[in-house]
Amino acid sequence: MSDPQINLCLVLHNHQPVGNFDGVFEAAYQDSYLPFLEVFEPFTDLKISLHTSGPLMQWMREKHPDYLSRIASLVEAGRIEIIGGAFYEAILTMIPTRDRVGQIEMFSKWLEKHVCPKVNGMWVPERVWESNLASSIADAGIHYTVLDDYHFRRAGLTNDQLFGDYVVEDEGRVIRVFPGSEKLRYLIPFSSPEEVVNYCREVAQKQPGGVLVFGDDGEKFGTWPNTKKHVYDDGWLKAFFQALTDNRDWINTTTLADAIERTQPLGKIYLPDSSYREMTEWALPVQRQVEQDELVHQLEGDPRWKQIQSFMSGGMWRNFKVKYPETNFMYSRMMYVSELLQQAIDSGASDSVIDSARDHLYQGQCNCSYWHGAFGGIYLPHLRNAVYQHLLYAENILRGVLTPDATFVEAESRDFNFDGRSEVRLANEQISAWISPHAGGHVYELDLMQIGHNLGATLARRKEFYHAKVMQGENKAEGEAASIHDLVVFKQEGLDKRLQYDSRLRSSLIDHFWDEDVTLDALMENRALERGDFADGDFGAKIRRSPDRIQVMMAREGNAWGVPLKITKGLTLAKDSNEIEIAYLIEGLPTDRSFRFAVEFNLAGMPDGQDDRFFSDAAGNHLGQLGEKIELPSAKEISLTDQWLGLQATLSVDSDAKLWAYPVQAVSQSESGFELVHQCVCVQPSWIVRGDVTGRWSSRLKLRLQTEASRHFQGNEEALAAQ
Repeated sequence: MSDPQINLCLVLHNHQPVGNFDGVFEAAYQDSYLPFLEVFEPFTDLKISLHTSGPLMQWMREKHPDYLSRIASLVEAGRIEIIGGAFYEAILTMIPTRDRVGQIEMFSKWLEKHVCPKVNGMWVPERVWESNLASSIADAGIHYTVLDDYHFRRAGLTNDQLFGDYVVEDEGRVIRVFPGSEKLRYLIPFSSPEEVVNYCREVAQKQPGGVLVFGDDGEKFGTWPNTKKHVYDDGWLKAFFQALTDNRDWINTTTLADAIERTQPLGKIYLPDSSYREMTEWALPVQRQVEQDELVHQLEGDPRWKQIQSFMSGGMWRNFKVKYPETNFMYSRMMYVSELLQQAIDSGASDSVIDSARDHLYQGQCNCSYWHGAFGGIYLPHLRNAVYQHLLYAENILRGVLTPDATFVEAESRDFNFDGRSEVRLANEQISAWISPHAGGHVYELDLMQIGHNLGATLARRKEFYHAKVMQGENKAEGEAASIHDLVVFKQEGLDKRLQYDSRLRSSLIDHFWDEDVTLDALMENRALERGDFADGDFGAKIRRSPDRIQVMMAREGNAWGVPLKITKGLTLAKDSNEIEIAYLIEGLPTDRSFRFAVEFNLAGMPDGQDDRFFSDAAGNHLGQLGEKIELPSAKEISLTDQWLGLQATLSVDSDAKLWAYPVQAVSQSESGFELVHQCVCVQPSWIVRGDVTGRWSSRLKLRLQTEASRHFQGNEEALAAQ
């Protein structure tokens, strides 16, 4: 008697983010994408559905057009179905509805022009789902997609109800959604082909004629640590395809499109806001992650565990914007540019301007740097920088329409970052400073518009769930292929000694009162005691305007060492200027006692460890690379230079200050292991302050930001035309 039939859909998701290094693209191509295709091609009875993200597709079209030609031939032969998605792999729940539909439509058009005749299905980035996505996806012309079976279990379905697709509806529009198997995600490619076939047989016996879907990253076939040897050199993939071929009389490998045609939906379902299971765990606050992990370990031996597990749930993707406020800054900046784009559309701007700005906006929505889990994500500065770069390029294009004056200075106060309090944007044609008066009067974003660079794209050092593994040490056998969720690999030694955590975000214009004998090492390791309440305090703010200059004036009454004080600080920006003038006034200081007062700046995007990125003094003398720690007992100026960016940031003060500078580095998890990642450079001038006869002390600082004419920015019309 023959085995019952099962339809097996293998759905691969290949992706490299906007801003990733060309060498990473090439390595992934050579280690994963190309060898997978070469193993797949001879197995003529097999079919797959393939999603390759827009950034990766564009790169392949430029660097390896032969690969796309081979894919197109397999599409024509009916062996590969191309599924679309958001062009630049945005988390769809994060972006406005107009951008959701726009990204999906834009990618479908690109794919239909270059690779396949018609796109009907799509990949939902990171399988992050909210109910209103169904209508957006339908409005973009897509008929079906795949999520995880975790979504469906959270909706109340049992495991036996997960072998087919369901109709999902929003606002009267419907799409069909397949549950991807978490069990297959862990079996493939880490278990033997025989185990995968046996699981297929188990499902077929329970649900004859059902649809079993594997949907996961293509990079696990060669790019993930140790998988290239396992999958290709040791022949796992070839053996797997051979096993499927040998069992083709009952395992029907098919595409999502064919499954839609061959089977009827199992019913209708409304799916809760969710993602794949691991993502929901990563989105939790760290302490809740710890509690959940401990609870799982306590209960997984219970005979009722499978039943209990079906009712356990984690967090929601949107709360990454709470867990990492730096994500919220990036998100709110993206929303601001999307709003500018809509204003330009409404004003009747030309198609070329709109298309160019829209493409940069969409690139700035690429999801990878907006969250953190098993991959580096927000911890990777080059990905954060790329997002801000494209957002600033889009704004530059749109300002040419909305603010046609060649020189200007403006200030605007409103709730830019959606925290219920007003921030201030102080900007001219060269600089855009974003200020939070209610959060210490900090500058949390500092944009250099001419080179598309945010000097404020920092990241605070914070405790992560996986830091417990860092403290325990490495335990993975050398050369062993394993899921990235199980890896414990150290890319550097001594990382347990580098676990340091910050008390606040790494913004600029943070006001400190330290002990007079505070040391540089204490500052670097966050051991210095805060003796005042100004660093995070609520400042009142006023905007003073003149035709050519605008000042944001902030003031707070607080204390240091219990002494009532008032700090007033002002930021002034003029038209056609690359300098921010900063004035400080402290009132209420004792005349018979001195305090150490410091102002902290954190400047991001200038990597360490390179000779062309360095500190220098007022005389131009090199003081060391940006990864070194600097202590100047008495100085009036320090510069940070990044010759590759074409940037020099110079901080000068009007009276001699003790000046500290040091790198801020965080221990992060990536797909290849734990590593130390440079996040920013902290610069702190400090003074021993004492009140004059009126109890006052004042100082003036200047932050001069010199940039070369950008060699990176292009209007992008030529690139768009080439698409």
